[in-house]
This record gives sequence, C-alpha cells and structure tokens, in this order.
Amino acid sequence: MQTPSDTIEMYLLAKDGNRPHLMERAFAGGALLRMDVRQGDMGFPPVAHGRDAIAETLVRHFGRTYENVYSFCLADPPDPACSEFHCPWLVAMTEKDSRAVRLGCGQYHWRFAPGTRLAQELNIVLDSMQTLPPSDIHVVMPWIAALDRPWCDADRAIATAPSIPSVHAVLEALARTPVLAPSSLALAA
Repeated sequence: MQTPSDTIEMYLLAKDGNRPHLMERAFAGGALLRMDVRQGDMGFPPVAHGRDAIAETLVRHFGRTYENVYSFCLADPPDPACSEFHCPWLVAMTEKDSRAVRLGCGQYHWRFAPGTRLAQELNIVLDSMQTLPPSDIHVVMPWIAALDRPWCDADRAIATAPSIPSVHAVLEALARTPVLAPSSLALAA
C-alpha cells in the first residue's frame, strides 16, 4: 500500500528527473496545486487543477528551463497514517540557458487522498530563491549532492553549506520557515 512518504518521493523523482509520467503515482486525478511565490522570479501560475496541469507546471515547463535539480524535504518522512504533512524544502538547480545556479527554499503543505494516499492537494510556498553565477556550480553542487535525498536533516544542510552570501540568504529564509521548530535552525553569525 502506498504511503504519504511514497507519494512525496515519487513527486520529487518526477520533478527533479523530468519524468512527467510518474506524476500519476504522486497525484490524484483531480488534485489541486497552489503556488505562493514570495521571493524570486520563478514563473509559476498561482493554481493548477488536475494531474495533467500539475505535471505541465512542475515537470514539463520546469524541465524546459532547469537541469541538475536536487530537491530536499527538510524533515523526517511523514507517518504512514497521516492525512496532511507540512515540511520545509530546499532546492538547487542550474538554468539550462545561462548555466546560473539557483538555490531556494520554502514550505510544502500536502493533503493526501484517503485510500490511495496520493496527493489531493499541494500548496508550495517559495520563501526565497537566489540566482548565483555559473562559476558557483563548483561549490554549490558538491554540497547539495552530498546531502541525503529526499529526506534531509536541516541542521546538516546548514552546517555543511558553502560560505557564499546568496547561500546564506537562503539559509536565513529557511531558518524563518514557520513549519520548523524555532530551536531547530541556528545559523552561525
């Protein structure tokens, strides 16, 4: 039987790997996606309704622009019986055309369909997105690639992060993420 963890992992595999066919193993047919872009210039529509529209937004459209995508849920996997799950996320990627590095964070708010445990609703909050020069790929990507995927300890991600101002800006936004316990993330000054 599918669990919420399986659903989230399948979504990340579909999105990060540009595999739209996997979205049927992550989202119910009539699922709803809401996007709240608070900072950054990501071109997402605020709402997508239905699995096909979600796949178009989060996989096909996204995959035309970005590559080397690494996404992380900064939490332990959800309880198999949960109907909702909220966690912070971190993502790194490169732009295909400019080769710039993008690093961002935000929050996932999942609601799962009873029975199938597929996503019935996903609200994605983008709290921060930074664009770094292409030369930073040699520092950012080794850090990101060394983190556990898809479930990553937030403290480890922060402790091992490169000392780059744009990276620090994302980590500061991550530390303000409401779904994290206040004592969970302490950034070094």
